[in-house]
Amino acid sequence: MNVKEFFDETTWTLTYVVWDPSSLDALVIDPVLNYNQASSTYRTHSVDEASEFIRSKDLKLHLILETHAHADHLTGAQEFKRRFPSAKIGIGEPITKVQKIFKDLFNLDTNFKTDASQFDFLTKEGEVVNAGTIQVKTMSTPGHTPACSSYLIADMVFTGDALFMPDFGVARCDFPGGDARALFQSVKNKLYKLPAETRVFTGHDYQPGGRKLKFMSTIAEERALNIHINDQTQIESFVEFRTKRDQGLEAPKLLLPSIQVNIRAGKFPEPESNGMSYLKIPLRPGKGE
Repeated sequence: MNVKEFFDETTWTLTYVVWDPSSLDALVIDPVLNYNQASSTYRTHSVDEASEFIRSKDLKLHLILETHAHADHLTGAQEFKRRFPSAKIGIGEPITKVQKIFKDLFNLDTNFKTDASQFDFLTKEGEVVNAGTIQVKTMSTPGHTPACSSYLIADMVFTGDALFMPDFGVARCDFPGGDARALFQSVKNKLYKLPAETRVFTGHDYQPGGRKLKFMSTIAEERALNIHINDQTQIESFVEFRTKRDQGLEAPKLLLPSIQVNIRAGKFPEPESNGMSYLKIPLRPGKGE
């Protein structure tokens, strides 16, 4: 299998195109819609770039997979669907839990469904879905969110936010439904049980220390060197560390718009009487003075 990465510098996000060079069957993982919060406008240059690559290779796009409902960027899944109408959008089955959490948080109206019907299909633990000749096995890896999934394709695993490069560790767990204990178990008891030579492709790279972009490691490297969870890490010390660290983190800049769009599979809220779609922003008192 071949892989091509596309990096969105604004949100530090990796989008991947995976394809079989023999059949030209392909899938996309974690596409990005470029959203400007200040003007509440969006552009499609990240989707355009990946789409042009797919067309230049004459690839047949079958699937658009989300590792989870992202909190730091709007998904470009619907833009891909417009360009490749036969492609199906999939996400982990527990997305229904996330939808219920945020329906209450944003006080969404009764028309918003929490049955994941906005997506074309749901991936399930251990289940294999096919993108033509490409087999994709789902590994449920919750902790960052309840609906996080990693996707195993041949000797590669796409971990979303469950596991980053060894020098950055793992994702925060303080979003609604997040669970540091669950993330530890997802990494230690699932991802680290994969063969040592399995290649790890991460959902983000924050380039600590200003280093150059890195997005691929191996399970062996993660087990030996990951600064948050490695072979020596114990669950209680990780939970204590992760909980304390998360308390000092600011919310992602695009948290509020991202979640509202991403739990809808990238669809915007229904237009109102003036033809415009609107996102909701809750107001609450801040901490301290």
